[in-house]
Order: sequence, then C-alpha cells, then structure tokens
Amino acid sequence: MKDILASEMSEKGFQEVFSEVQSYISENFSTLITGEVEDTDITKEQLKNHIKKYLTDRKLVVKDMSMQETINHIYIEMTEFSILNQYLDSTRTDIEEININAWNDIKVTFSDGVTKSVEHFFNPQHCENIIRRLLNRESKMVLDKSRPIVRGHLLSKIRITVMGDGVIDSSIGLAASLRIVNPKKLKKQDFINNGTGTEEMITLLETLLQNGISMCITGETSSGKTTFMSYLLTTIPHKKRIFTIEEDVREFDLIAYDEEGKVLNNVVHTRTKKSDDPTKVIDQEKLLETAMTMNPDVICVAEMKGKESFAAQEAANTGHTVITTTHANSCRATYSRMENLCRTRTNMDSHTLKEMLKDAFPIIVFAEKLEDNVRRITEITECVRDSEGNSKIVTLYEYAVNETTKDSKGNIRIKGEFVKRNDISERVQKLLMKKGIRLNDMSFFGVKRKEAV
Repeated sequence: MKDILASEMSEKGFQEVFSEVQSYISENFSTLITGEVEDTDITKEQLKNHIKKYLTDRKLVVKDMSMQETINHIYIEMTEFSILNQYLDSTRTDIEEININAWNDIKVTFSDGVTKSVEHFFNPQHCENIIRRLLNRESKMVLDKSRPIVRGHLLSKIRITVMGDGVIDSSIGLAASLRIVNPKKLKKQDFINNGTGTEEMITLLETLLQNGISMCITGETSSGKTTFMSYLLTTIPHKKRIFTIEEDVREFDLIAYDEEGKVLNNVVHTRTKKSDDPTKVIDQEKLLETAMTMNPDVICVAEMKGKESFAAQEAANTGHTVITTTHANSCRATYSRMENLCRTRTNMDSHTLKEMLKDAFPIIVFAEKLEDNVRRITEITECVRDSEGNSKIVTLYEYAVNETTKDSKGNIRIKGEFVKRNDISERVQKLLMKKGIRLNDMSFFGVKRKEAV
C-alpha cells in the first residue's frame, strides 16, 4: 500500500515546490503575506493551512522533508527572512556580523572571530526579496533604483548597509553588511580572558572615567570600541547620572534593575531624530547642548563623526566627563582626526584647536582587531603637560608583539604581551587623590610616589 501511495506523490526539489506555492498564495491570498492584515497566530495558521492544502491536493513532497517540515520551511521563506532567520535570532549571542557578497556567497562572523561561509539564497531575485522584506519590516527603509544604497539600523540593534542594482551587478542580487551590535554584555573578566587587556589596564580606565577623566576610544570598524565603552559605562557608580547620545537607534542598555524591577542607577538614553523637515531634525550636536543643561556626571557620545565633535570637546573642557569613540589609526592620530571633525564648527588655528582637544580628551585608548581575530587594546596614551604648558603624548600601556606564526590550517597566531611603559601623570594622580583615591589604591597601577604630608 505504501508503495502505491508513494507512486502517487510527486517528489520535487524544495525550490521548485516553494516557487509553485508562492505563486499560488500570492495570487489567491496575498494579504496574508503582504502585511495588509494583522500578523497574528490566526493568520499564521491560515497561511500554513493554505500551504498544506496546496501540497496535499497536488500530492507534492520535497525529498528528505516531512510534510510539516515542508510547510514550516515554505512559511519562513514567504513571511520571514529565509536563511538569515537563524542568524538574526535575538536570543543568540554568538553572531557578530553577516556579510552578503552575492546571493550565493554569504559569510558569517562569530564572536570567537571565526568567519564561515553559510548556506545561500536560491537566486539573485530571492536574495533581493528577502533583504527588501527585512529593510521594510524592521525599519521601513526602501531599496530601489532611485535609492540603490541604504544605510541604517534595524530595530533589533543591527547596523545594516545594502547596495543594490545600479551600484552592484544585478546578477549577484545585492551586497549587504549586517553588524550585530554588542551581542554579549561582557564583564571585566571576559575582556581579560579574551585578551583585550590586563586587569591593571582595565581597572585604570574604570578608575579614570569614574573620577572625571574624559577619554576617547579609537580604532577601525569592528575593533570593539563600542562594546568596551559600553562596559566602562556600567562601572559608573549608580548615584552618578549618565547621559548617552546615539545616532538613529539606541544600542546602549545601561539601566540596572534590582530583583523587584526597581531602577538602581541614573541613566538617560537619547538618540538622534531624522526628518525631511530641517526644523524638526535633532542631531547629536543638539542632544549635546541639551545634555549639558540636565546636570549629567558622565556624557557618552557614541561616536564622534561630525559637527558634534566640537561640542563634545567644549563639554569636556568645561568640566563635564565625556567618553566617546571615533575612527583613527593610532592614539596620536586621533587628535588630528578630531581636529578635522571640528572644522565644520570653527576656524580656529590648527595648533590651538589640537591643544584644546588634548586637554578635553587626555586619555586615548586604541583598540585593534589583529590578524588572529583577537580584539585588543594595543595602546593607552595620556597627554601630559610640563610646567611651561607644553604637551607631550605619553604611552601608558601597549601590546608588544613577540611572534607571529601560522598553524597547520593557515590560521595566524600572535604571541605578545601587554607592557606598562609609564605611570599616569602627577597631575592625574593629584586629581584622583582629591577624589578620595588613596596612594595605596594607585599602587595597583604601578604608581610609586611619596605621598605628600
């Protein structure tokens, strides 16, 4: 009997079956997949029932799939994000980046630094359909020939850039990069275990930020700047007020609760607002101006990349504690980068502006993702002034590479060590002592100085 029933069934590949069902549903029940009706458990069940009826009426089966597996797979393809679903799952903390180079070339970077090729879309059109659905459903962004490049954020804390027809050959579908922001809430020991820095280095940065020393964390994209800054902000005492400023979407989640759901700390999270009406735009500069009227103890500018940079240095130079990030290729180059960003707001001469920036952000932290895929703090510097007011950039800590090798699989292995080069300046030591940090506490950082009587 089973052989007779099996002979009556028509076995096809999944892609062929999916195309048939999709055409049928689109023609007869389009509102179930276009979002024109509310997405509920009932509509989900209705759609699955229509898929099942189509398959059973036509005796269609997919090789190596049960009927229920086929229905579920088709449903996901029609209404969700296909092969991307498993990597966009909000419960996952092991995914950092998804790069689509073409419809048949997708790379996923995991939190351990490993990048793997994964399953791909059916064809270029399938790739476009899924990405357009993702853009529209999550943030109402539109990708078309008039707007072939789309940049923004998805609601699930994902930075996305998509390039489509017009700048990319249509035969590959499109190219996209999806960066999952801070998938793990790392603790100090995690950074130590991961090789980001030593306990001494990280504790020093915590202590400086907690006691009013402004700093900038700099480096290239994907070097771990934002993740590390987010951690440092979690170490701010609950009694101090934190004001965060972000572009477009809120990525920070610094509010701490007790077991009963009561808020323990003092945090204001803000983000910019775009508008076609220039009078309704709220940018980072405006938020910075507002922040300084709200009695913050620590201001966090998620990234300095424009005219807000001048306002950030003004805030830091007028007694506010500011922490931020920017893109630069070294600690010392950071001040030149900041200077260029500030140019949209001042005609001040280069030397004066750069000296102001050094006073505003005396501590620079340089983060790098080296060839072994380990994110490290490779240098921490302090801008020190002598008795005559002349500035000098002093390296406090740096990562010294001792050996670079390759294993049998061609993976690069880097051996090195974090080296302390100099103490924090006497000026900063005195500031910390005024804040109640004892000389014995500072000895943890290797500071050796006779305590004033």
